[in-house]
Amino acid sequence: MKNSPVMAFFQKYTMIIALVVVMIFFYFSTDGKIMYAQNINNLISQNGYVFVLATGMLLCILTGGNIDLAVGSVVCFAGAVGAMMMKGGINVWLAVIVMLVVGLLIGMFQGYWIAWVSVPPFIATLAGMYAFRGFSNVVLNGFAVAINNQTFLNVFGGGASCYVPDFLGGNGMNLTCMVAGVVIAVIYAVITIRTVISHKKLGIDVGNLAAKYLQTAVICGVIIWFFYKLSNYKGIPSTLIWVAVVMLGYNYILANTSVGRYLYAVGGNEKATLLSGVNTKLVYFVAYANMGLLAGLAGILTVARATSAQPTYGQGYEMDAIAACFIGGASAYGGTGKISSVFVGALLLGVINQGMSIMGIEANYQRVVKGIVLLLAVLFDVLSKRQKK
Repeated sequence: MKNSPVMAFFQKYTMIIALVVVMIFFYFSTDGKIMYAQNINNLISQNGYVFVLATGMLLCILTGGNIDLAVGSVVCFAGAVGAMMMKGGINVWLAVIVMLVVGLLIGMFQGYWIAWVSVPPFIATLAGMYAFRGFSNVVLNGFAVAINNQTFLNVFGGGASCYVPDFLGGNGMNLTCMVAGVVIAVIYAVITIRTVISHKKLGIDVGNLAAKYLQTAVICGVIIWFFYKLSNYKGIPSTLIWVAVVMLGYNYILANTSVGRYLYAVGGNEKATLLSGVNTKLVYFVAYANMGLLAGLAGILTVARATSAQPTYGQGYEMDAIAACFIGGASAYGGTGKISSVFVGALLLGVINQGMSIMGIEANYQRVVKGIVLLLAVLFDVLSKRQKK
């Protein structure tokens, strides 16, 4: 049974199956409310920071199961700096650039200690978690600061108009959103078919073609259904665009660039990678500098969504990002993980949070459930590694 096609299927698509089962459970538990167009829209908008932070966290985890505990504090600090700048009348785009630069510089600062001074990532980022939470309070003087710049709110997902306009003028349905979904599904199908054809010409094994095309058809159907739901509320939220840009961009980096290969190599066998001529210290530095940059972007999305900056923002964000990675199949030992799997992990977390909120389950019990899900995901990874050995 261990090598049967059925077992192989379940091992490959464990988290997707889990996501489907969880959605079905909450569909019946909430009388279908979790599938309302507005709730699906909110699922993306409310969890935008998780998708962004989990993408950066994956790069850190790939280097050997390392994590960044400071990202929640960096989100708060970057957001605080930007909010104070906009409150002072500084140009909104300059404030956005400064928030990104602040995140990048913090990531570089932590990356230096980790890569070249060999401070354990857990300790270096734990120090950053405390320090930048304190700096956030200093910047905000302990008070909330409102953000009223409508351009900033609309572009980054906090205003009433933070959706792509319906250029096609649909009546009751956002036709622009619907057309975008169909176009994306067609593009995905064409790319998949062209890849299969090119692999066959090169003599590369493409596996079961019927299963491959069925998988493509299912994914295209899900894409169209998702955009259909969005089109029945307000359309495409700007947060979704930022999430898509980040995750697609980093998916390309990990799959098609030398930086991506080095990240996997360091996590797989750091000593062998070093002996092959790769500057492993630089790989660590790049991973944490990148994490800081994405934390800056997550700070932008967070304060835009809330239309304010507060000293308490970002608390627990690092745990959500780490959980999304491990639930999505990233190995606790490093060297294994994909952006697409992280997306599924973050989506699963979001569905669990939203489903329990709709059901009125207390926040403390929600944390218990998330903890159990995370433990089961890591346990599955550990047992899989042991079985292979």
